[in-house]
Formats: sequence, C-alpha cells, structure tokens
Amino acid sequence: MARRGLRKARNGIVILVLLVVVGAGGSVGWVLVQRSTPVSLPMPTGQLQVGRQVFDWTDTARKDPYVAGPRKLAVFVWYPVAKGVTGRKAAYAPGQWSGQQLKGPWSIFEGPIDEVRDHAIDHAAVAPGRFPVVVLLPGMGLSAPMYAALAEDLASHGYLVAGVTPTYSTKLSVIGGQTIASMPAAVPPAPEDNSPGGLKTGDHLVGVWAADARFAAKQLAAELPDSVDPAFGPSYVGHSFGGAAALEACRTDARCGAAVDIDGRQFGDAVKKGVQAPIMLLGADDSCITSVCGPDAKGDTDRARALSLLKASTNTSWCATVEDTRHLNFTDYGAYYLAWPLRKHLDLGSADSRRALAVQNGYVRTFLSHALRNTPAPGAPACAS
Repeated sequence: MARRGLRKARNGIVILVLLVVVGAGGSVGWVLVQRSTPVSLPMPTGQLQVGRQVFDWTDTARKDPYVAGPRKLAVFVWYPVAKGVTGRKAAYAPGQWSGQQLKGPWSIFEGPIDEVRDHAIDHAAVAPGRFPVVVLLPGMGLSAPMYAALAEDLASHGYLVAGVTPTYSTKLSVIGGQTIASMPAAVPPAPEDNSPGGLKTGDHLVGVWAADARFAAKQLAAELPDSVDPAFGPSYVGHSFGGAAALEACRTDARCGAAVDIDGRQFGDAVKKGVQAPIMLLGADDSCITSVCGPDAKGDTDRARALSLLKASTNTSWCATVEDTRHLNFTDYGAYYLAWPLRKHLDLGSADSRRALAVQNGYVRTFLSHALRNTPAPGAPACAS
C-alpha cells in the first residue's frame, strides 16, 4: 500500500511538472506571437500630417566637455506636412537607433522597436507657413526617438519639434553612422542621490544639456529659415532630467516662449533664480516635482526644489499630476508591446499606457498654445507655491 501511494504521489508530481512546463511553453509561445505583431504609435490629433528628418549637427562654437573637439549632436526633427501629401513612412528607430531595444533576458518580453509603425512621412516637404519651435529633451539614458508620440502630436498641431539626444549622456546615440555609448561623467545623478556631490553633478550637467537645447533651437532656425515663425521664441519641453534641462534652457534663453518639465527633478540655477517664461510641471503619482506630492510618493525630497523654482519664477505656472502613472508612462513605452513580466519590472503605473500618453500630450499642447497664442488655459490648476 505504501509503495502504491508513493507511486501515485510520484506520478502526481510528474503530471504537475508537465503541466507547469506546458503552461510555461504556452505562455512563451503567446508572448512570441504577440511581440511579432507590429504596433503603431498613437495617431496624432492635429489637422496636419507630420514629416521627419534626422540630422547630425555640430556646434562649432562650443567645445565638447567630454571629448576633444566641438560638441556634436544627433537631432530628430518632426514638422507639419500639408494634408494630402504622400510618401514613405519614416522608420521609428532607423538603422543603428534600433539598438535602443532592451538587451538580455528581458528583451523577449518587448516587441521589436524597429518594427513600431510610425505616422511621420520620411523627408516630406514642410507645410507652407511659419511655425513655433519646440526643443524636446529625453530622460536619463533614453533617446529622442523614444518620444515620437509626443513630438508627432505637437507637429500635427503646427510646431517644429527638434528632439535632441545629449551625446554621452544617453545609452545610445548615433552620429555619422557610428553608435556612441554613455560616459560616467556625462550621466545625471540617480534620483535617490541627495548628496552634495550628486546635486553638484546634476547642476553642472543640466547646463550642458541646456546649451545643447539652445543650440538645437538656433540650428533648426538655420536649417528651416522659411518655416520658423520669428514672432515666437523657442519653447523647451523635457522628460526627467531633460525636464530640468528644459527649465534651465528657458531660463538662459531671453526669447524663450515657454517650458515644460515632465516628471523631472529640478537642477541648475533655475531652482533658485526661477524662469521668467510660463512653465508647466507634470508629475507622476509617486512624484513631488510639482511641489505637491502625488498620492504614491514615498518621500518629499524633490518638493523643496520645486517650491524654490516656483517662488522665484515670475510668470504663470501650471501643475498637474497624471493619475495612475509612473516615470516611464511619459515615454513611448506606452506604445510598445510589453509582456506582463517586463511591464511589471519597468517603472510604469496602472494607467492604460496609451491613455496616459494622450493625457500628457493634451496637457503639453494646450499649455503651449495658451502660453504662445493666448488660447484657453490648460485644464490644470496653478502651481502651489
């Protein structure tokens, strides 16, 4: 009897193991099928079509702080295109830019980003007319093309958008056909680094990124002189550390039209001296960068810097927390296919990812229109200070 019971127990374990293996195989198979299905970026909401070109620009007036020679930047430019224009769609991550794909075992749970369907038309002619300039800066480690959903939406509403990838500060940039990795000296401090050294590093680096942004605004005007509206100074929009750089670029650009900081801890002189143009601060549920901590914030270390910025700024300021979001909800990760294990691993909230992008894009375009063209104010409260 004992042997028979042992045999039954052993058989039961074998069956259980087989079920687990079959179930796991089925799950992996499902992931492989899903990740092989191309996904599209959210459709731009404006009346115009969108074009895109990629440039390598050299700031001959500025020495690169990390290598010998002038500062070189890769810049993605999105712009309005007239209705009815046809042409080949731009590759979302062209050529070596596809190296932004996650590496290692997690990569199987992410859809291939070089197959993301983009709405921009490659090298289409710019629509007739003149348009304001927006410089778009990425978050730490990320690259400008990973913000195409926001950039294309702005371009469809009549903006020239220059997406800058600060060289040596991001995991991947491509200049002159060569991939360029990050350097430790050019990487922003970790969000939890509140040491004097970490803050000093951030304050220095934000100045480099801000200079990159101002150069991109000038170079875009030189590249498309007949399309830039001289009535508007450039506006600066950024995510994470790029948001801090957007504020600093605006502070140091006398013609700045507006600035948007998307979930970025503030650094640089903007914290103490403020920004004189209208600003918007957008935060995630676990963030304090708007000066009011979201419901899931675990501390308020960023709140004092936000309050200092707002008290020193002299123009209108708007603040909003996007419900159920985390840091990466403000990037194109909201459009990628991400299987559950990876999504759980990444800094994404419970919000529907595409809805979160739509809310973000709506805030940004409404704020810029209000700041530049005096249209109705965005549906967000004035910042507490």
